[in-house]
Amino acid sequence: MTDPFKQLHDAMEEFSAERDWDQFHSPKNLAMALTVEAAELQECFQWLTEAQSRELDEQQLAAVRDEIADVQLYLVRLAGKLNVDIEAACRAKMEKNAEKYPVEEVRRSTAKYTNFMSNG
Repeated sequence: MTDPFKQLHDAMEEFSAERDWDQFHSPKNLAMALTVEAAELQECFQWLTEAQSRELDEQQLAAVRDEIADVQLYLVRLAGKLNVDIEAACRAKMEKNAEKYPVEEVRRSTAKYTNFMSNG
């Protein structure tokens, strides 16, 4: 795990140990908790228009920041439990996405990569 994620991982390990929560932090439980936090992030934008979602007031933005942090912290905790280097995994996934979504074929398109796969 690279430095910024390692620091968060270590802080989360300490936070959890102090509360004796490690017993609850199985990969399954952390993944489930992550989906709850992601839903709470979505809730911050529920019923907003596209324009409103881009121009949050300070109270709305504070709520979004908290939920983004919750999502990230659960991801860091889950990655730590499974010995996944988040930065390396993200870079590898970006490489895969670059292959699935060639710039010249997908520019300005929201279609799924399967629509761009070679027919030959």
